[in-house]
Amino acid sequence: MIKNKMNKLILLFGGLTLVGLASCTDLREEALDGTIQSASSGSVDTGGYLKAAVSGLNEFSGNGNMFALNEMSTDIMAGPTRGGDWDDNGAWRQIHMQTWTKAHAHVRDSWNILLSQVYNCNQVIYNSASATEIIQARFLRAFYYYNIVDLFGQAPYREKGSDLNSDAKVWSRADATNFVITELEAIVGSLPARTADASIINKDAANFLLAKLYLNKAVFTSSTPAGPYTFAAADMTKVVQYVDAINSSVAPDYWDNFKPDNDSSPEILFSYKNTRGNGSNMQSRWRMGTHYNQYPSGWNGFAVIGEFYNTFNPSDRRIKNNDASVISNFGNVAGIIVGQVRNGKNHDQFGRDQDDNKVKYTTLAANTLNVLDRNNHNLIFGDINNLIISGDAIEGEGYRPMKYIPDAANLDNPENDFVLFRYADALLMKAEAIKRGGSAGSGMSVAAIQAALTGRPGITTSTDLTTLDGIYKARGNELWLEGWRRNDMIRFGKYTAAKKLKPTVSDAKVVLFPIPANALLNPNLKQNDGY
Repeated sequence: MIKNKMNKLILLFGGLTLVGLASCTDLREEALDGTIQSASSGSVDTGGYLKAAVSGLNEFSGNGNMFALNEMSTDIMAGPTRGGDWDDNGAWRQIHMQTWTKAHAHVRDSWNILLSQVYNCNQVIYNSASATEIIQARFLRAFYYYNIVDLFGQAPYREKGSDLNSDAKVWSRADATNFVITELEAIVGSLPARTADASIINKDAANFLLAKLYLNKAVFTSSTPAGPYTFAAADMTKVVQYVDAINSSVAPDYWDNFKPDNDSSPEILFSYKNTRGNGSNMQSRWRMGTHYNQYPSGWNGFAVIGEFYNTFNPSDRRIKNNDASVISNFGNVAGIIVGQVRNGKNHDQFGRDQDDNKVKYTTLAANTLNVLDRNNHNLIFGDINNLIISGDAIEGEGYRPMKYIPDAANLDNPENDFVLFRYADALLMKAEAIKRGGSAGSGMSVAAIQAALTGRPGITTSTDLTTLDGIYKARGNELWLEGWRRNDMIRFGKYTAAKKLKPTVSDAKVVLFPIPANALLNPNLKQNDGY
């Protein structure tokens, strides 16, 4: 690949800021620094660009950027300041309070990440790659554009053969939405059927993304981003049709989707594959919340908010996986950890796996010792009450999320695949679409969907898919911290509402994030209203 330092800011889309990216992979750095290559040069590594575009999916599995924007800005999770820990100049608190600016690091980096991956996809599509490579790149480009549309509204683009010294053109939110839908509908019939490896781009994944687009089309094409929205019956029927086209089933156990060998789950429609040593961000899924002295040791940062936790029956398996293997390895449940924290197998109350004489523990039973905080007090996870925590509560305040079961054998390079699309989500989309006026279709009825989701072991929270309020609650209970909460809250008109740690109603502008300041070097981009 060719680097052109003189054109460092004259990129595919123009004005793409270069600082603050979380990943250090060479392939993406090339995409950011380089100019678009022409097929005539004979030197475009389309396979390398496609590999980079696939690797970009790993960015969704971290604890910052798109994950933070989509989940921490909602009623589910907060990142409080704990004394000298976890302040980051208030970045996490600003997300939860919905007071971000156009200079916010996670807003800026999300924009950069998504557009750099569109760049990688275009290098494949525009440079005579193989038919298989091109169709994969078109799907990935559609996925990245979906996220740009959802988060930022406007979407820069370049047509093949355009003058690279000119500013990129910009789609409106409605035009970008229609482009992505058209792209996916053009390729869905040519994609292969899903195999046991859901990380391979497949037809079910495209059907899912099309259903997601049609479900949100009223939001994405509205002249007023904050609504109210008018959901067209024809669009809702499209949702039903695309969900019915998915060939899948609900996993026998909810946690089949999140265990280290979750690649065996029939429910996962699309995933990012993690293999030991591939540099995945998956460990952040448990380290972001667990305490320093826990096993697995964590960063003692993020917390699930009690108001959301209380929407569950406390025995619900989705937040309380107390399987013997989980307790044996970690001392505590997987899901949402509440109350006294206990030791894991062969770990003491300080999280150590060896004593002061550096002798490894081999006989310490799990769940026999109370874990202590750094002041030697019992570590008890209680509800979070403030975004700035001090005093004795500094380490224990906040219920802690563990959505994925840690890979005990490979904590630093876990085998858990990161779930991007899940069939349970598709079924809930169908139930919502029918309630919003779509035809019932030929697949599972709403009653059958409800039975399938509530019939899994340990699902004890009441579920009602006959009302929009019930569907909204069900989506939160089922899909917590899977990256969809912000999108759901906007579509249901709840995103700007006051909540426990944000007692005032937000300005309507926050339904879209601001265009980062450096991106506005492209005059075709206009700052979103209110910023």
